[in-house]
Amino acid sequence: MSVIFESVIKCNDLGFAYIELKDTVSNKIEICNDLEDFSKKIEELGSDYGGRIDEVRWSSDENVPQSEIDKIKLAMQKYQEEMEEK
Repeated sequence: MSVIFESVIKCNDLGFAYIELKDTVSNKIEICNDLEDFSKKIEELGSDYGGRIDEVRWSSDENVPQSEIDKIKLAMQKYQEEMEEK
């Protein structure tokens, strides 16, 4: 069984981006308001599979401005660098 998660960048009614995280095996969906939240929730969902996640597919809704996508990409890069330092 392949464990694949889908992460979709979306915008709320106020225009702020968030990430909708979906476990494609169980179809469980989590809403993540920042990358720390995303990290916790992907770890929680992954624990159901012994921490084995085969792939995380990223996409974004059409109405998400490129500036919001860029903010998430930069924040993710910074978060990964911080995690590597620890």
